[in-house]
Amino acid sequence: MVDDTELNRLAGLKAPLPGQAARRRALQAAMQSFDEKDRRVTQGTSGAVRLTRRARKLWSEIMQKKLLATPALAGLMALPIAGYAAYYLIEESPFGLRSDRPASAEPAEEKEIAAADHRRNLAVEPTRMPVAQPAPETDSAATAPLARRERTAEAQMPTAGQERQDMGALSADAFHARPPMPQLKEGLPPVATGMAELAKTEERSVIGVLPADIMPPADENRDRIEDFRTSPVRSVTQDPVSTFSIDVDTASYSWVRRSLKEGLLPQADTARVEEMINYFPYDWQGPSDATVPFNPTVTVMPTPWNEKSKLMHVAIKGFDITPAAQPKANLVFLLDVSGSMDSPDKLPLLKSAFRLLVSKLSPDDTVSIVTYAGNAGTVLMPTRAAEREKILAAIDKLDPGGSTAGEAGIREAYRLAEQSFVKDGVNRVMLATDGDFNVGQTDDEDLKRLIEEKREGGVFLSVFGFGRGNLNDQMMQTIAQNGNGTAAYIDTLAEAEKVLVGDASSTLFPIAKDVKIQVEFNPRRVAEYRLIGYETRALAREDFNNDRVDAGEIGSGHSVTAIYEITPTGAPQMIDDLRYGEATTDNPAGIANAEEYAFVKIRYKLPDEDVSKLITTPVTEANAVSTFDAADADRRFSVAVAAFGQKLRNADQTASFGYERILEIAAAARGADPFGYRSEFLGLVRLALRFAIAGGICDASAAGPRPERHGNAQARHSRPPRRRSAG
Repeated sequence: MVDDTELNRLAGLKAPLPGQAARRRALQAAMQSFDEKDRRVTQGTSGAVRLTRRARKLWSEIMQKKLLATPALAGLMALPIAGYAAYYLIEESPFGLRSDRPASAEPAEEKEIAAADHRRNLAVEPTRMPVAQPAPETDSAATAPLARRERTAEAQMPTAGQERQDMGALSADAFHARPPMPQLKEGLPPVATGMAELAKTEERSVIGVLPADIMPPADENRDRIEDFRTSPVRSVTQDPVSTFSIDVDTASYSWVRRSLKEGLLPQADTARVEEMINYFPYDWQGPSDATVPFNPTVTVMPTPWNEKSKLMHVAIKGFDITPAAQPKANLVFLLDVSGSMDSPDKLPLLKSAFRLLVSKLSPDDTVSIVTYAGNAGTVLMPTRAAEREKILAAIDKLDPGGSTAGEAGIREAYRLAEQSFVKDGVNRVMLATDGDFNVGQTDDEDLKRLIEEKREGGVFLSVFGFGRGNLNDQMMQTIAQNGNGTAAYIDTLAEAEKVLVGDASSTLFPIAKDVKIQVEFNPRRVAEYRLIGYETRALAREDFNNDRVDAGEIGSGHSVTAIYEITPTGAPQMIDDLRYGEATTDNPAGIANAEEYAFVKIRYKLPDEDVSKLITTPVTEANAVSTFDAADADRRFSVAVAAFGQKLRNADQTASFGYERILEIAAAARGADPFGYRSEFLGLVRLALRFAIAGGICDASAAGPRPERHGNAQARHSRPPRRRSAG
């Protein structure tokens, strides 16, 4: 046995200072361990043995074999033991700092380490880091050198856009106060640069001195957003009739809000102006009884962004069904539990959202739950809402995993809805997902046909999107529009409460379906017009009277708004008059109702009927107000939202209309705002204003991963209005 003197002498020896190679390996291992997507070692693994226990065991074995019988031998063994302990610190730490490099790779790796040490002596420029492209990994496991892990770490470095996207809810001031990321001289890898900074003084410790600029890697953005052309200006002499389907979706506004709060101006095609306008509740005048499901009100007012034109504001208010008169509901929750839903803003938020909805249902309503991942499964057979605890327990047990067999899930959901079908009631599938259907029937058009078939049987479908990075907004819009349902995007629990609790009546209980609007403009009073928004809802003129053509749905108490910008005759026009088409406009005697601006027609069907009814409204000088400020607060606020949406889309008409003016109009028309929606809107306009003042630093055009866009630029500018398929 060795006496205490020898042990004390060994304990008093100083460990050697870490070399450049050791520093470099430690930093790279730390970066890898902090990558939340690296699941090679489960956090909290209990199988690994503590370093101190390994060291004590090794020392005990050496002592028992009496290899260190003399102080001289003890001194000779001190450094190897320290090296052995350092090896285990890096290779066997329970924090995931494991190496997959075999011993056979050591000589080749040491050469690369020496080369990397030489590169660290190069100068570093303190500017922004360039975007690195990952090199193809063709190395085998037995020969993978340290440079391969360098390339992996380099590829995981965030781009400028990814850095902004990962900011979460940082304020604009905090964002602009962030220090720039260091830019390297050409050929110097990011990891080597970080080590060059750390190695400026020998006294600095590797642990806890990671550069503040290094951001966590951002996920690849696979959001699918359909691009479309902004509504053009049309000449009344050439095209006097405008036809479109009503829209009560709100997904676009929630998406725009999330983007702005994450420090990023949204991509133009994510801003659907009509969805932003219709996000807000308005106190439009509604019908007095349910015999006529809604009442249109038209107002003509000056345009705040163009003194030469006017706005024709069409407001529709649906009849609000009282709780006692609400029909019985048969709901099927179709919930995506695929592996991509494993994120706090996806499945956990989804579960909380649907718990809120369950609390809103009447005891006699019916709930079924179908989930889909690699395949579809029934979690809860049709159950009365009175058994609330049973329904909530089924929701709480949901866990993510697998691929996304959405088509199989939809078929199973419709089967359960048909099994529990309620005559004269509400039969609806409520799909909640984060993205694509990648197993089974995945084509949008195929899904559309499937949903159209089921719609004819009286089962409707609504879609609720969660999360980002994999969201298929295009698919959501397609199946919601053809399923006689709504599309909403839920980014917070507050939004879930608005959509599924506050707006539950309008979301669940339809009062009219296949609602279409057609406006005919009088060439005697109006030279040009353009519809603000509704680009993806355009219909052919002949579709208006065709009851086989599907259109939008209006729910109980829904507020729907459509706004036209019109150019009165005699005002400066964007389109030249036709040389040979002026005879009709110069012949007042040949024009009936010459004093009217336009004639508004609305077609609709009652939920349980197949033949449409017609509502007509002439628009005359009696509908006009002399100044913009003379319009009521709700109309002025909706116009401010319309201007903001056009501004985000970079529309020509609002190019010179500043965010400050939008903010001024919205603030003056905020009104009572009991739920704070309008105050939140003011905050979003302020964010967009700050980004604009900052010179577009947060513009989506400079962002890193972009949502996937569908349709080419040429098609966007030549695409005819979309005609909805006949059902």
